[in-house]
Amino acid sequence: MNNHFWFGMTVILVSGAMNAAFALPMKYSRIWKWENLWLVFSVVGIFLVPWTMALGLVPGLMQVYSGITPRALFLPALFGLFWGFAQVTFGVSLRMVGLALTYAVVSGLASLSGSLVPMLAFHPEELFRPRGLLLLLSIPFLIVGLVFYAIAGRRREKEQADPHAGPSAPKSSFATGLALCIFTGIFGSSYNLGFAFAGDILQASKAHGAGPLTSTYAVWSLVLGAGFIPNLVYCIYLLVKNRTGNLFARSGWPREAVLGVTMGLTWVTAVLVYGIGATLVGADGTSVGYMLFLAASILFANAFGLMAGEWKASSPRTRKFLFAAVAFILIAVIVVNLGGLFS
Repeated sequence: MNNHFWFGMTVILVSGAMNAAFALPMKYSRIWKWENLWLVFSVVGIFLVPWTMALGLVPGLMQVYSGITPRALFLPALFGLFWGFAQVTFGVSLRMVGLALTYAVVSGLASLSGSLVPMLAFHPEELFRPRGLLLLLSIPFLIVGLVFYAIAGRRREKEQADPHAGPSAPKSSFATGLALCIFTGIFGSSYNLGFAFAGDILQASKAHGAGPLTSTYAVWSLVLGAGFIPNLVYCIYLLVKNRTGNLFARSGWPREAVLGVTMGLTWVTAVLVYGIGATLVGADGTSVGYMLFLAASILFANAFGLMAGEWKASSPRTRKFLFAAVAFILIAVIVVNLGGLFS
């Protein structure tokens, strides 16, 4: 077994908690609209921080990129672009259907694509060995947990809905939001795939003097830099359409800006810490590690929701669905971690 496996999995667990917490500041915004907050979040978290760290910690970053084949750069950037579209729809889904349902559907679909694809691409022979079988065994538990969590989240939304609101608008919003969640889930693991197919970049970074951990920043700056483009374009579109650009100069903007910056710093730290954890775990960091990252994100999002009183008005039956979801997700986390015994 890799000597750093369990430490790497612990690092990934922490990154999952941070990923679950990044959107919480949106609850405290009073002046800015979604596009204002999301633009600041994107500029800070998706663009500035990753590129600053890469330029500062990867020796000769531009030489690293220029010294490898265009194909080695194209695939991570392409997956980053796909992820960028998914990140936009993720943010919109949070606004339309809430944290519970968004994380459940998105994480469930992303776990299937993000965990299995790297193993099938790089270690297909492991799929029907003990390590791969445990990974496959964990997936049904995770899916059942996500289904229960989605049911609980939907029931909670109905129970907390305004009784004077018309029935047609919520159904329309829910259907659209669910479609966006499905799209996000399919493409949401693309940044993990970008990392998985970035072996040449990691090797070139190390050859230029970067360490095993800091070399990951050369990958994230490329993947997230490409993903920043759809977020930037969509936010500018909404600012123009809704005429909300003037909110950046309205009284109270420093507090709102702090919320957006906090979102960006929390999220990008979670992503970069995940990259470090995946490297420490070893060959299976982008398979079993990513599964743990998603499960931890759901668990901590659930915990933060409870502490924030999101389930205060829910019925006992709804809470039973919630606790059942948590139990199945915990089982999935335990099963997938057992795969490390066979590394």
